[in-house]
Amino acid sequence: MSGRPVVFLDKDGTVVEDLPYNVDPRRVRLAAGARQGLRLLGAARHPLVIASNQSGVARGYATIADLDRLAAFLHEEFAALGADLVGAMWCPHLPEGVNEYAVECACRKPLPGLIDRAVQELGVDPTGGWFVGDTWMDVAAGKAAGLRTILVGQERVTAADLPEDRRPDHAVADLLDAAMIIVSDLIAERPEAAATGSGAAR
Repeated sequence: MSGRPVVFLDKDGTVVEDLPYNVDPRRVRLAAGARQGLRLLGAARHPLVIASNQSGVARGYATIADLDRLAAFLHEEFAALGADLVGAMWCPHLPEGVNEYAVECACRKPLPGLIDRAVQELGVDPTGGWFVGDTWMDVAAGKAAGLRTILVGQERVTAADLPEDRRPDHAVADLLDAAMIIVSDLIAERPEAAATGSGAAR
């Protein structure tokens, strides 16, 4: 590990375009700002961990092997951008599912189980770490684990109205803007960009 704070990233809508239940690498497209954001985080040597609810497994749309293949693909994509993806944590569960994964669990966001698992299995240190995601569930999971949180995407416009346990530390347009906060303390240097995501280089 580099010694830099770990950054947890939601997958769909944060790193890649949100295509519901997709696990096919051929259909994966990086989300707006993700390519530049990953380059920036990679250059700053932050270890990165994907933490994603994948209820498609419990619904019977995908398998754990599919998720393993997707993780390998994302590792290659991150590496090509100079970013260090140290692991991918998936929650395959959903109580309303149709198979053995149709159970209550401690890892489905907004619970912090995926973060706890990463600490145990990957040896990452959450101290000073971040969670970046596009829903309140990402924020809640991150806050429950003691991480600083950044909300990206459309939900950012209502971030100030969220209850305290779902309210992010920052709300910006995309992963590039989030990376700028993480790497350069953007909130202190450019508060207008941190609030709206405007003005960031694309």
